[in-house]
Amino acid sequence: MAMSPSKVAPLLTNMEETVGSVENKDFTCFLESIPIHKNSSILSVEVVKNIEAAVKDGKLGEVVSIVKDINQEVSRSTVKIAVTGDSGNGMSSFINALRLIGHKEEDSAPTEVVRTTQKPACYFSSSFPKVDLCDLPGTGVTAQSMENYLEEMEFDKYDLIIIIASEQFSSNHVKLAKAMQRMRKRFYVVWTKLDRDLGTSAHSEPQLLRSIQESIQENLQKEGVKVPPIFLVSSIDPSSHDFPKLRDTLKKDISSIRHDGLLGTLFQICKKTINEKVESISRSIDEDNLKGFGISNPDNLGECQKVFQEMFGVDERSLHQVALNMSQPDACSRYAMPSQVTQRDQQDGWTVSELYHSRTQYFFTSLNYYISCYFDSRRHRHMQQKHMLDEVAMQTKKTLWEILENNIILPQKG
Repeated sequence: MAMSPSKVAPLLTNMEETVGSVENKDFTCFLESIPIHKNSSILSVEVVKNIEAAVKDGKLGEVVSIVKDINQEVSRSTVKIAVTGDSGNGMSSFINALRLIGHKEEDSAPTEVVRTTQKPACYFSSSFPKVDLCDLPGTGVTAQSMENYLEEMEFDKYDLIIIIASEQFSSNHVKLAKAMQRMRKRFYVVWTKLDRDLGTSAHSEPQLLRSIQESIQENLQKEGVKVPPIFLVSSIDPSSHDFPKLRDTLKKDISSIRHDGLLGTLFQICKKTINEKVESISRSIDEDNLKGFGISNPDNLGECQKVFQEMFGVDERSLHQVALNMSQPDACSRYAMPSQVTQRDQQDGWTVSELYHSRTQYFFTSLNYYISCYFDSRRHRHMQQKHMLDEVAMQTKKTLWEILENNIILPQKG
């Protein structure tokens, strides 16, 4: 399936997150509730429309196919990581150490003492497939101010930012961290040249490490920045100190970045479409127009349930096909059970009015007298039909959640 990179929906973090207004100029509004980002390739407008159409038509098998295509596209996407900091902090040396290559090896990042990197340079590492490690010019190399630097480096296009510091955690580092938080970017702080610090400090190693950590934390907290992951490393020894922990964290975050919020965003699209469909059918219920959907006797809850399930694609036959498409024959079996209302109220095809009068008669028989009371049968019928509709809609949402959960590769936690 072709994936158009022109416009995409940004990702949510969980199943129930509400889509709000987006002020960033990189977003436009799509169908009044799902914001669209201009510069990604995960969820194109075309794909979102295809998902909505499939859910609206009750074709959940098509949703399975679309989600599989999305997952393959996401798995092939490149994650872009920017490495930044003050000039001379050792960004290029850090990138070489992260890639486990020496400074003189082919394709290594140049590490001369003078301000080396004049424009962003991206590198590849077999340790991090489909990841661009981009060495940015240090702050002050190309721009006259931090604001200009942020604009020139185009931080919007990066998925993760690594802020490199050494010798001191300067005001520039704090400004970078504050900017990343404002932009809602995932970022780390990495203190390099730890070997030099250990060689010149009068403190013990544990005292020095604690002092550096606390200094970084205090400087960030003073400016209201939530403390990110902090790693203390030596670029001349990529196997010591926090380097192994940094690599492990980075690998997990790269996987998370690729799929971050994808499950929640897709479910939000499906839920929105289901809710709109429920509203439309509810209006038909109010207008006593269910026969237009093929329901011959709207009083019959069993018939209402059967037709509603077919309309939403959660009847037994449709769910069986969905399970086959997922190669998981039992995946949707628990959602194919009759609704609790039908099990409770639909006895031998009784209608709503028959059930009501039967139960009312049983209640008052015990009092040995007849009470005549007004009963709005039309209102009661609508209430029961809408309750049935809501049950089927919830059944559909649960089924779609399972479809999404079983077809999206989520990062392993731990």
